[in-house]
Amino acid sequence: MNDHAPVQDLPDPSTLGYEQARDELVDIVSRLEGGRAPLEATLELWERGEALAARCRSILEDAQARLDRTQQQAPDAQNLQA
Repeated sequence: MNDHAPVQDLPDPSTLGYEQARDELVDIVSRLEGGRAPLEATLELWERGEALAARCRSILEDAQARLDRTQQQAPDAQNLQA
């Protein structure tokens, strides 16, 4: 994330993959912890961070659901691991 790029010019979080959203979120957290942004920019970063966190959570929940379905469809595979 560019320190000077306005938040509104960044891609919609719903279009990002997990790694992209996570990396941008890490950058935002670092910038917020630095405490050097003006109040309005801080609020925009916080809102963007919330949207990115929700995107990451959604992707992880979808991945967990896929794993759960796979395990339900192949109970014999679980018995082989035991």
